[in-house]
Amino acid sequence: MEWTSDSELFELMRAHLFTAIIGDMLDRNGYHHQFLPPECRPLHPSMVVCGRAMTVHEMDVAEGSDPPFGLMLRALDSLQQDEVYLAAGGSSRYAYWGELMSTAARARGAAGAVLAGPARDTNGILALNFPTFCYGSYAQDQRGRGKVADFRIPLKVGAVTVSPGDIVFGDIDGVVILPRAVEGDVVSTALEQVRKEKTARRMLEEGASAEMVFLQTGVL
Repeated sequence: MEWTSDSELFELMRAHLFTAIIGDMLDRNGYHHQFLPPECRPLHPSMVVCGRAMTVHEMDVAEGSDPPFGLMLRALDSLQQDEVYLAAGGSSRYAYWGELMSTAARARGAAGAVLAGPARDTNGILALNFPTFCYGSYAQDQRGRGKVADFRIPLKVGAVTVSPGDIVFGDIDGVVILPRAVEGDVVSTALEQVRKEKTARRMLEEGASAEMVFLQTGVL
């Protein structure tokens, strides 16, 4: 399968791929630390996020800092079509994201939000069905506790270095980061691997031995 634009690529990925297969192909390309920490989970199991990272550096602040949110509003307003608001750097004692931010992001065509911290307004975000991945729900406001110090810069999230424009893909099993340098090869090989896995599944359903399936398809 080929694609001619980001929108076609992301539609293809959402339709046919999942985090495990992307992670396996990244391993084969020598990228062994591309998953965000396992506590980064979707607010709803059905949520899938796929788009390019718009990185946001969050940081803790002393109470009364001015402006109260730092560069958060500028970062939010800078979101473009198919971008993912990906924030990290602060603590988990306040929420990085909420319903109104989701509303603004959706209006700009953003693909979702991925947060190395909590989100709030969970019912509102679920009603919008805006793909949001986070470290859980927590209603504490970030005003006076955290701010956005910078955005569209490289971020370290757990063991992963995320650069602006990297592909962010998340589903019920976690969030994986796909660097631009290998995105074409990884997506192509992942699509081929999916085809092999379908063949392997059919063979297993028909009673073939696991050893035979592995010998013929190379997967199990």
